[in-house]
Amino acid sequence: MGGLLIVGLPAQSQDEPLTTLRAEREAAEARDAARLAALVEDRGALQAALQQAREAHDEAEARFAALSEQQQAQQVRRDVLDERQDEQGEDIRAVLDTLARHSGELRDDLAESWITVSGAALPPRLDDAEVLRPEHLETLGDALIALTAETGRVVAFDMPVAASDGRLATREVVRLGDLAAFSAGALLERGAEEGVLATAPRTPGEVSELLADFQAGEGERLALDPTRGQVIEALAQRPSLTERFQQGGAVGYVVVGLGGIGLLMAMLQYAYLLRVSVATRRQRRDLSRLREDNPLGRVLLRFRALADDPVPEALEARLDEAVLAELPRLERGQALVKLLAAVAPLLGLLGTVTGMIVTFQAITVFGTGDPQLMAGGISQALVTTVLGLITAVPLLFAHTALAGRSRHLAGVMEGQASAALAEQLEHRQVAPKTSGSERRAAALA
Repeated sequence: MGGLLIVGLPAQSQDEPLTTLRAEREAAEARDAARLAALVEDRGALQAALQQAREAHDEAEARFAALSEQQQAQQVRRDVLDERQDEQGEDIRAVLDTLARHSGELRDDLAESWITVSGAALPPRLDDAEVLRPEHLETLGDALIALTAETGRVVAFDMPVAASDGRLATREVVRLGDLAAFSAGALLERGAEEGVLATAPRTPGEVSELLADFQAGEGERLALDPTRGQVIEALAQRPSLTERFQQGGAVGYVVVGLGGIGLLMAMLQYAYLLRVSVATRRQRRDLSRLREDNPLGRVLLRFRALADDPVPEALEARLDEAVLAELPRLERGQALVKLLAAVAPLLGLLGTVTGMIVTFQAITVFGTGDPQLMAGGISQALVTTVLGLITAVPLLFAHTALAGRSRHLAGVMEGQASAALAEQLEHRQVAPKTSGSERRAAALA
């Protein structure tokens, strides 16, 4: 009924426990009766049992008397302690509470301290102490003195250290008081497990060198962080040159790639101009032997081939044509270098704008509660602008150097060509006058 299962037991099973208890009681009575009968029949055994019972009774009475004396002594001591506590009032209780609170706080503060790494004992807890005793003060004072001494010691010991790749190995660890611990030039931090240290994600290079030299006994200088790791952490978060370059992203790669192309072209062209300058200087020292390895020699050779042209204007035009034909070689690559110098900052600005858009999108999603998120995004966005400026500055210097060198060579070439043209024209004007005077002198004769 109603989902219940009703089971009926037979009447015999209910009477079985009563029958068993009755049988056991009767058996025990039978054993006692038999023992009593045996004692009655054997009076010697009865006397021995009675003597044994009397001795046990005397022993119990002596023990009871001793316990009563101990209880009276403890009661007297308790009364004395109560009187002392009543005399001192709440001052001792306040001192005990203060010591218990400070000892607990000190243990909590030193739980993550470097002092405890090498096995320094922490002060005991006094939370369970009910009465202030002299040994409490002595133990606490000794612990504080020992911890204070440990803060000024440099200790070396072996301990398991987890590397950056997760491998655990026993290394020699050097502890600098309560400031830091390091091993093999790398700063350490507490690991996830008790009794295990872990290598810091990154140790600044200059700090790592000082620590490695000190541990090896080759140096006496150390890098200490009085802010308990905040300065070291800030230095460790400072990206390297490679990491800073990678923060620029795709735009940064494009800017640096274009800058590299521009600088390579500028260096090749400048090397060509230097070679041309040396050849032109050698040609200027000996104009009687014209060479094809320099633009000045080629222009003068072209001019000598056209020197018999009777029309001066045509000769001048041909000379200008020869000079203009040499200018593209001298000015080669300057336009591209100038273009890249102008485009690099614009590409950097483009990367900055896109990075700021991504930063504001992150702010929209996560809010402004984390200043590091905003600072990191803005820093990455500005990297492309820096790369653009760094690329544009040397390109501008390279373009200026190329333009100056090419203008100098073009000026030398144009000057020598103009001098040769003027000399040729003067020679043509002198020749007719000389021939006419000679004819008049012959007629008079």
